[in-house]
Amino acid sequence: MFDMQEAVRLIDMALAEDLGQIGDLTSLATLPDTVRLRGGIVAKTAGVIAGLPLVSMVYERVDPLVEVRQICREGERVKQGTLICEVEGKGQSILTGERIVLNFLQHLSGIATLTSQFVDAVKGSQTIILDTRKTLPGWRSLQKYAVVQGGGQNHRMSLFDMVMIKDNHIDGAGSISEAVQAVRQYDQAADTPIEVEVRNLDELREVLPLKVDRVLLDNMTTAQMQEAVQITRGRVKLEASGNMSLARVTEVAATGVDFISVGALTHSAPALDLSMKIVRL
Repeated sequence: MFDMQEAVRLIDMALAEDLGQIGDLTSLATLPDTVRLRGGIVAKTAGVIAGLPLVSMVYERVDPLVEVRQICREGERVKQGTLICEVEGKGQSILTGERIVLNFLQHLSGIATLTSQFVDAVKGSQTIILDTRKTLPGWRSLQKYAVVQGGGQNHRMSLFDMVMIKDNHIDGAGSISEAVQAVRQYDQAADTPIEVEVRNLDELREVLPLKVDRVLLDNMTTAQMQEAVQITRGRVKLEASGNMSLARVTEVAATGVDFISVGALTHSAPALDLSMKIVRL
């Protein structure tokens, strides 16, 4: 589940951004206080839905009397025209929360949808699709939550829950061996999983005797990845990364790597097209 505190923080920020000191000027001016509306959120294109709990959380803060009825399941694949959920209550409140709710749902559902496409592309293999830390500040747990709803898995959450020795660490430390040794001598990293990025097969051979938890194959060709799988023969988990696209991911999975990490899941997912249709009660 996503971080509730992060979600509340983002919702409060969105409301403050939209309402200022006056509120929803258009809705307050055009709708009498007594008007009640029912709004249905509809998918305008096919995709995977993520973020439904946020609908209730937004309206709880706008107006606790607004009723929210969830029609679809979280993580459900929907067709164009599917009714996702309904909200009912005071018209001013419904319209005040409309755009904020849609912004959350469209963004997170877009991530879930793109993730599902990558997951579908590697079906039949043992390869797992992972996200990265290429997330919007403040949105990380929600974006990574959406990846899971789309069938992917999460890589490390932050800099503190996994050691990931990348090229700059290696160059700064002097070598892969020196970097790994330094981590193992650092008390706070004693029980933390270690992943090492390698840029070529020589670096892969260097890291193998060090018995790390995972090796990241950075920007390698498909042929190099196939050779890496043959060299390691299951002695260490392999993660492929760098310029992973839907067009390429199937052949990368066929090499036998254990994981493929895809930054695009969170930094480039297009929003899923959703809209709210209103009726007066």
